[in-house]
Amino acid sequence: MKFTPLRILLLWLLAMGAGVAIVWHGRFVADMSFFMPSKPSTEQQVLVEQLQDGAVSRLLMLAIEGGDEAGRAQASKALRLALKDSKLFQSVQNGEMDALASERDFLLRWRYQLSPAVTPERFTEAGLRAAIDRSIDIISSPMGQLLKPTLLQDPTGEVLEVLTRLQPGSEPRLTDGVWAAQDGSRALLLAQTRAGGSDTDGQEQAITQAHALFNALPQAQGLTLVLSGPGRFAVQSRDTVRTEVSRTSTLGMLGIALVLAWVYRSPRTLALGLLPVATAALAGIVCVSLVFGNVHGITIGFGSALIGEAVDYAIYFCIQSGRVGLSVWRAHFWPTIRLGVLTSVAGFGALLFAGFPGLAQLGLYALSGVATAALMTRFVLPRLVGERGVQVGAPGLIARSTQGWLAHAQRLRWPLLVLVLLAIAYLALQRSDIWSHNLSALSMVRAQDAQADSRLRSDLGAPDARYLVLVRGAELESVLQGAEDAGARLQPLVDQGLIGGFDSPARFVPSQRTQAARVAALPAPGDLRQRLAAALQGAPLSATRLEPFIAAVAAARDQPWLQPKDLDGTALALALNALLSHNAQGFSAMLPLHPPTGSADAEIPVQALRQALAGSAAVVIDLKGEFEQMYGDYLRQAIWLSLGGVAAITLLLAFTLRDPRRLGRVLLTLGVTVLLVVAGLHLLGVRLHLLHLVGLLLIVAVGSNYALFFDQIQMDGGLSPDVWLSMGSAVLTTAIGFGALALSRVPVLQALGSTVAPGVLLAMLVAAALIPPQRPA
Repeated sequence: MKFTPLRILLLWLLAMGAGVAIVWHGRFVADMSFFMPSKPSTEQQVLVEQLQDGAVSRLLMLAIEGGDEAGRAQASKALRLALKDSKLFQSVQNGEMDALASERDFLLRWRYQLSPAVTPERFTEAGLRAAIDRSIDIISSPMGQLLKPTLLQDPTGEVLEVLTRLQPGSEPRLTDGVWAAQDGSRALLLAQTRAGGSDTDGQEQAITQAHALFNALPQAQGLTLVLSGPGRFAVQSRDTVRTEVSRTSTLGMLGIALVLAWVYRSPRTLALGLLPVATAALAGIVCVSLVFGNVHGITIGFGSALIGEAVDYAIYFCIQSGRVGLSVWRAHFWPTIRLGVLTSVAGFGALLFAGFPGLAQLGLYALSGVATAALMTRFVLPRLVGERGVQVGAPGLIARSTQGWLAHAQRLRWPLLVLVLLAIAYLALQRSDIWSHNLSALSMVRAQDAQADSRLRSDLGAPDARYLVLVRGAELESVLQGAEDAGARLQPLVDQGLIGGFDSPARFVPSQRTQAARVAALPAPGDLRQRLAAALQGAPLSATRLEPFIAAVAAARDQPWLQPKDLDGTALALALNALLSHNAQGFSAMLPLHPPTGSADAEIPVQALRQALAGSAAVVIDLKGEFEQMYGDYLRQAIWLSLGGVAAITLLLAFTLRDPRRLGRVLLTLGVTVLLVVAGLHLLGVRLHLLHLVGLLLIVAVGSNYALFFDQIQMDGGLSPDVWLSMGSAVLTTAIGFGALALSRVPVLQALGSTVAPGVLLAMLVAAALIPPQRPA
């Protein structure tokens, strides 16, 4: 079957339609999964779980500012009730003691298994009198409304003991019955969303609803609601990535289109030149989506800049084929272009072996996009334009004048040599400070937002996303016992003020060992009745009125052990599930740690924690430290992969060029370019991180194309205006594509752009200086 231009366009449209369908049903993300390992270790798995569905990932901290204390307190109470009725929040607390009143029936039934105050001493005559006197005193306080209805069933106040136990370990100050900041300037609430931390849409819905409910409150007039927490940061980061990818993509495409319109001066040629670009962009997204199951926003941003390289091949074709014809272009120019494509594929292919999906996604997108653009240029465009090729106007004045300057570029050899020696000396002196091992360099959280989050976390004593204690085991009972033992070791650190407190699944479901000990402390009905009669002589509460209490104690003695399934249908179940997980390897109990009250930097002495837990089954995990260690591993792996990519490029060039002198000039061009870019970035105060490394690999891949063209031009004996126009246009479009990224507010995209954009321009200049377009006499 003969492939006419119309049939080719129809097949192209069909393929593009299939690709669009795949992309339409694909999953796009903009969370921290870009930096998560594909095969995490035990500690890294905890990190992944915490970021996705851990208790701290679901926390939203709310502050009400403005007005006076009474007004803020009223708004806090109204907002808690409004959020409580919402289906998007599993719990909302603001210091009011009736916040868990909805769980009263559950707590009443299981109070003796849950209360840490249940000991044999509690049910002696003296213990009973002291506990009941305390309950009577509390009834006359603001908390009395919670206890009064159950006083005859629970005169010792075990429900209150459980509620107190379930509250954060280090509570904020109370003002007008609600939590307030230490300086009293704002009222505070702590909410836990039903959506997991990885459900960014769910987090966004919860945040939006919180603002809407607050704004609808009559008590909120003149007040402001401030929110912070991992969910807000995730939503904010996603929105930033979306906005910046859209903005930089539009800027890059607009700049590239303007350059090509000026060069081609033909709408038809412009459309033909953009066909490989559109196909490559779609093919990259389709490949990533099919292989990884999702496409990260950073990958799309990277791909939008890679358009600048993908369009190079069409530029070479459109300008060069019109001058020499398709046959000559295929025979003379295509081999050089093909070698450049293969060097790019070899370099990017190394990234496929990365141990985390983010870098592998970039590698696959680049590899598939570049290969698709090259194949479109070689096999589709010639069919569409015919044997004569594309007719492009003669090079303009700018192209001719810059070509004249290029002829004198070899005069830069000695200045380049001096710069290279200075760069080597500088980098040798700064070698320990070249790379950044701090993960914050990749963070999209603004400094002021991070500071506000730290203040709120300090005021609330909320569990920090950084520190937790982990207990793992094959059986639930052993894990719960391990969590209780860890809690007993951590409590002295709470008493000393080294940590503000901790959460534990054993507070929601104690081990059977602990439950048995508490139930054993409960006296028989007859003994309890006698002790109450003796303990309450002369008391305002008669022992004869406490038959419901005696019956409840008797029932608790015969109850089965409390199990996690018994919490189903309560808000406590969701809190338990965030702290206790089960998989094929067994059970895991997580004890998130609260920072000390008033600690602005939320630092916790890890060494003291490890000493306290030494000899137990518990492990201290510093998630920030674990993340930075993981990032360091990534960086080292990426460096080795990049070196592997460079080695593959070198072998490919050596096999193709078969001339040590020509190979040496091409490799020298690339080495000098990378060296000067690294030194220049560091002089500007930039410490390199993972995405700078990807940018350097891009410079090698793209720069090899320019070096190979200059090498071929020298072999041909001179540089024609048309060839220079194609090369200059290719360099300019690549620089524009990545230059747009340099304007991004997303650190990883900005790092790519600020590395590659000047790097490709420098690669062209260095290639012209070291491989002059005329043969030396």
